[in-house]
Amino acid sequence: MKIYTKKGDRGQTSLIGGTKVPKSDLRIECYGTVDELNSYLGLIVSMISSRSRGRVVLNRIQERLFVVGSLLANDHRVSRMTLPQLKEADVLFLEQEIDLMTAKLSELKSFILPGGSPAASWCHVARCVCRRAERAVVALSMKDKVDPRVIVYLNRLSDYLFVLARALNQSQGIKDILWKPSLE
Repeated sequence: MKIYTKKGDRGQTSLIGGTKVPKSDLRIECYGTVDELNSYLGLIVSMISSRSRGRVVLNRIQERLFVVGSLLANDHRVSRMTLPQLKEADVLFLEQEIDLMTAKLSELKSFILPGGSPAASWCHVARCVCRRAERAVVALSMKDKVDPRVIVYLNRLSDYLFVLARALNQSQGIKDILWKPSLE
């Protein structure tokens, strides 16, 4: 099977259900950004120990992001395809993981500068991409039907990535760099 179909050569693509839309459509932007996020998570996975809980969790998140992408790519008006769904348990899982890591971290009383270890730094990049995906999905939800759990999941995922960055730094003995605003 060839990877290229030439069907998108004129700037159009098809949603699940067959509806043709421009590749610049907000729905395409949404699931494209989720795909970008998933790729960054794959990069982070490649940088952390195979025995790490974070790696197992990130693999699970990557699988759920495929669910998010399919929900965003689905034209619910014409598609009759049964798709996997996000569940409240997916959000609760992220919250539990955040709580587990947070319990081992020092309390934050100010903003921190993104950075530290390479894996933690990429977590901060992924967090920003996640926030961009969330903003795009919110904009889409104002124009079209979007499962509200997608927005909640992306919101919680950005929190998870922030805490994971801190946890990865801590595991390597790297301290948070607190932001100290200069009034000059």
